[in-house]
Amino acid sequence: MWQRLTLEARITAVTLVAVLVGASLPFLLIRFGADKGLAWTGGMLLGVTIALLLLRTVTGPLQRGLSTLEGGLLNFRDGDFSVSLALDRKDELGRIATLYNEVGEILRRERAHIHQRELLLDTVIQSSPQALLLVDQSGHVIYANSSARHLLNHGRPIQGLTLAKLLPHCPVELASAIEKDEEGLFSFTDSDGSHTMHVGHSVFSLNAQKHRLILIRDMTRELTRAEVQVWKKVIRLISHELNNSLAPISSMAHSGMMLAQRIDEEAGSADAKSLARVFDTIAERCRHLTEFTQGYARFAKLPAPSCEEVPWQRLLDRLLPLHRFALCGSLPERPGYFDPVQIEQALLNLLKNAIEAGSPVDDIEVEVHCNRQAQQIIVRDRGTGMSEKVLQQALLPFYSTKPQGVGLGLALCREIVEAHGGRLQLRNRSGGGLEVSLWLPQRSDRQAS
Repeated sequence: MWQRLTLEARITAVTLVAVLVGASLPFLLIRFGADKGLAWTGGMLLGVTIALLLLRTVTGPLQRGLSTLEGGLLNFRDGDFSVSLALDRKDELGRIATLYNEVGEILRRERAHIHQRELLLDTVIQSSPQALLLVDQSGHVIYANSSARHLLNHGRPIQGLTLAKLLPHCPVELASAIEKDEEGLFSFTDSDGSHTMHVGHSVFSLNAQKHRLILIRDMTRELTRAEVQVWKKVIRLISHELNNSLAPISSMAHSGMMLAQRIDEEAGSADAKSLARVFDTIAERCRHLTEFTQGYARFAKLPAPSCEEVPWQRLLDRLLPLHRFALCGSLPERPGYFDPVQIEQALLNLLKNAIEAGSPVDDIEVEVHCNRQAQQIIVRDRGTGMSEKVLQQALLPFYSTKPQGVGLGLALCREIVEAHGGRLQLRNRSGGGLEVSLWLPQRSDRQAS
């Protein structure tokens, strides 16, 4: 009952009891013959003493509760929301403690929610293919994702380093763009081939300090795909127009050849024989041009890969009767996952190129690696290799160093590999020759199910 009273009611009750006792005592003392002055003085002292003793029963728990609440608020100030108040009271202080615990629970949930969102955001940023750098006004890197670390420091941590220490290890074109705050596309060549990067900058204030956000995106694949799509569109257009013209020319050449043969049989003249040879040449060139355009059309209409599990030995057994090569190392036990027809075509092109590059057959090697993330096929030879200029352009459609080449072999290989979601790389071998690496993504668990 006492705990259910409000603080004001308790103080009022204590005061009334003290006044009642203090007022009753003088009358009793006077009745027993005591002096009036002494009686009222004794009554006042007793009343004040009782009031103080009774008020202590009210203020003592109140003081302890306020001290507990103060400690909780100090924890709030320090960012610790894990402490709850254990005040089992029914008065105002108890209600304040209940509200405190409710607010603490809300703040704990909010902090956990924010922490989960921060983890999610950091995971997304770290797994982003774009390189992200956050630099303070003194030039120190205060945040960098995984792509930035691999691009600028070979995967090693760069947080805390300055741009002045990092940029000398970058390609010159990229370092210049970052240092001069230039935006746009920048191309450079390294050991992995040619790359085109888009560099973007933004400046903002954080904690009253100027910060700089640098975004670097590898646009090589996107630009290559766009370029290939343009070439395909041009090829389809040219093939359509050539086929529309070649069909009637071929038909007319055939008719003219038949007419020349009839004239030759009737008259036997030399001019008729010459005319027949002319029509025969026209027909032969039409057939050659038709085959030529059909080869380009196959490149332009390459279907989407139909992937399936393929034992590596079966793939190599299909290649060996067509081109001889040596297997380097052992084959993985795990089967490959790709379109067998398209990958077989790509490997045939690479083996054919190795022979045409002058490599001895015994020096042509095929090596296969496979793990949970990727599958890699490597073709090596000891031919003439490629110059740096040729390496930069070898994968472009229509580019060829062969007198009779049409420039589709390596372009078709790259198109097949990239259609699988992989990449193709060329590099010269020490001691002469070329190494071509086909990297293909491994079958994911989602695809397996």
